[in-house]
Amino acid sequence: MERLIIATVIVAVVAVVALVSRSRRTPDAPTQRRHNVPEQIDRSDFPRPDAPWLVTVFSSATCDVCKGVAERAAVMESKDVAVVEVEYGEAKALHEKYQIDAVPTLLISDAQGVTRRHFLGPVNATDMWAAVAEIREPGSAPGH
Repeated sequence: MERLIIATVIVAVVAVVALVSRSRRTPDAPTQRRHNVPEQIDRSDFPRPDAPWLVTVFSSATCDVCKGVAERAAVMESKDVAVVEVEYGEAKALHEKYQIDAVPTLLISDAQGVTRRHFLGPVNATDMWAAVAEIREPGSAPGH
């Protein structure tokens, strides 16, 4: 009987120590969410599917950053580069089709619709121009 009491006390002490050490353990860091970026798009979903390059800005009317990104991207419009803004309220179906879950999302796609470069969030004109230049002619952008 004495051994049973000692064994019960030991089990209780081990359980208390385990609970105390568990409560003192620091919690795991939260996981970082990654946003969806389409690897390929259907060029026929967008204007000028015959242009060699397409810059697509997925945006939202409620996003202040999106407006600036779309304005900076619009300047790249040329014979070879089509630029389109896909605003959520006007083109919800395209946002859903390509599972866009963060705006602004800027895609640079080739003639087959393959995403060759992308930006999530704010992006300046220099980085946009450099990305387009580099994928059109590798080695042309400084630092690449």
